[in-house]
Amino acid sequence: MALPFFTIGHSTRSLDDFIGLLRGVEIVLLVDIRTIPRSRTNPQFNKDALPSALAPAGIDYEHIAALGGLRGKMRDKTGAAPEVNGFWTNKSFHNYADYALSEPFRAGLEHLRAEGHRRRCVIMCAEAVWWRCHRRIVTDYLIASGETVFHIMGQDRAGQDRLEPARLTAGAVVEGPDTIVYPAVATPAATRDEA
Repeated sequence: MALPFFTIGHSTRSLDDFIGLLRGVEIVLLVDIRTIPRSRTNPQFNKDALPSALAPAGIDYEHIAALGGLRGKMRDKTGAAPEVNGFWTNKSFHNYADYALSEPFRAGLEHLRAEGHRRRCVIMCAEAVWWRCHRRIVTDYLIASGETVFHIMGQDRAGQDRLEPARLTAGAVVEGPDTIVYPAVATPAATRDEA
């Protein structure tokens, strides 16, 4: 049976709480997908500190820079027309969706999948909630490749870990094993004008 993938945002959690969440789902590899793997406000999650904090819990650390967010305009490099990923009105998501059409992203994703097939892994970024993070697009690519993904949301009021099964983003169109586009959604006015 294939191992599922997990996602988490470190946010402002304490290191103990964070590691507790990872232990709760038996993570053995944390894959950091931040472009810049450090935090001024939460230095416990910096690349130079986190691996040694995870080691006593039996969790390895790896940074895959090719999956990092904060991408600039990529259309010139990927050849993607603006409307190809026009579903994303947020410029950061649009830019990342364009970047996801590139070879460096594909190589990073394949490396992530290979690691996730060997060991139970979680992909981590800083943003607490997956729907406001580029983990959302990485997750879409994992799902399109046939992987199962869960978002680690924290604990509920009863102290139980909350996992949310990931689903493909509503605007995603899978065009092949390693290509997802997010075309612009026609507005009712645009639809009427075309009729």
